[in-house]
Amino acid sequence: MNGSLSDPAFWSRFQFGFTLIYHYLFPQLTMGLGWFLVYWKWRALKTGDEKYNRAVRFWAKIFGLNFAVGVVTGIPMEFQFGTNWAGFSRYAGGTIGQTLAMEGMFAFFLESAFVGALIWGEKRLGPRTHFLSAIAVALGSWLSGYFILVTNAFMQHPVGYVVDSQGSLGIGSFRAYLLNPWALIQFSHNQIAALVTGSFVVTAIGALYALRQLHPTQAQLYLRAGTFTGLIASVLVAFPTGDQQAKMVGRHQPVTLAAMEGKFVGGPDAGVAMIGQPNVAARRLDNPIEMPGALSFLAYGHFGSYVHGLNEFPTNAWPDNIEILYYSFHLMITLGTIFIVLMAYAKFEDWRGRLGSNTLLLWVLMLAFPFPYIANSLGWMTAELV
Repeated sequence: MNGSLSDPAFWSRFQFGFTLIYHYLFPQLTMGLGWFLVYWKWRALKTGDEKYNRAVRFWAKIFGLNFAVGVVTGIPMEFQFGTNWAGFSRYAGGTIGQTLAMEGMFAFFLESAFVGALIWGEKRLGPRTHFLSAIAVALGSWLSGYFILVTNAFMQHPVGYVVDSQGSLGIGSFRAYLLNPWALIQFSHNQIAALVTGSFVVTAIGALYALRQLHPTQAQLYLRAGTFTGLIASVLVAFPTGDQQAKMVGRHQPVTLAAMEGKFVGGPDAGVAMIGQPNVAARRLDNPIEMPGALSFLAYGHFGSYVHGLNEFPTNAWPDNIEILYYSFHLMITLGTIFIVLMAYAKFEDWRGRLGSNTLLLWVLMLAFPFPYIANSLGWMTAELV
């Protein structure tokens, strides 16, 4: 986005990027909450403990509110494919239009049909059917995410397409298109990241209750479930899902990998920059503190692997804004590391029986919930600033 302010392409990208980031604040929480609802409803069926039903009733309303706002903010994105990117839509609509339509016809209607039953139908449906409604809502939200990510993966790593006689793209192999290796890895990474968001939000409500000494049973339930899931998800979003995503970028987008690390000169034993500022004009990373060999290992699986530098590619192949890409990637990694440490410490305190009484930790857990949203937004900026 280095274009002039008088360039219509700049404003088209800015508008679409803003719409995307704002919209994704809402579905990441619904995808992160869906399986909490399923688990709590299952526990309610198995144990008969009312605390699980109370949890489902409360969080189903939060889910429904986010789902509704997600729909309202998502519709403009569909229109902006035509208003902002009409040429691209004519060229690639025969491929990406398939999964966008499938997301609406299958996943969205599945989720929307059962979210009302989940929120208002508990007494009328009965426990078992209400449990099935929770499964349908969670499955619909994740299926919706998959179709959208297949669409995005095609733009990152196009497979399964043909070029018709008019020069437009169409589906060549539907199986290859739907099972794009990039989509499978991106889906696993993205959905685990959504679980991190859901875990932090659940934990934050539990911490709020504990600090205010309200609803002690629910506070303990939310704190334990949130920190347990948050720890597992925070680890999985780094490894193996994030690791595999980095290897995919290294194989198919080496220039993007170089920009993400501010690496202008290629070579073996390439390090990951812990600290540094990309100086594009001078083609160097200023004040670097690196972990030797780490980038070679993350991208290619061996510490001695050769990592290409930006100087090996023509400048017109470089990402438009290397600085934003670099800082987005590194801030995302930093936040992800903090999430692991915070949730590990929270579970350690829970194991000691001190989580509910550690006031400072509760304050940190309560105030930390916006940061997974920031990390997810930075992740999408890293993915799209290519």
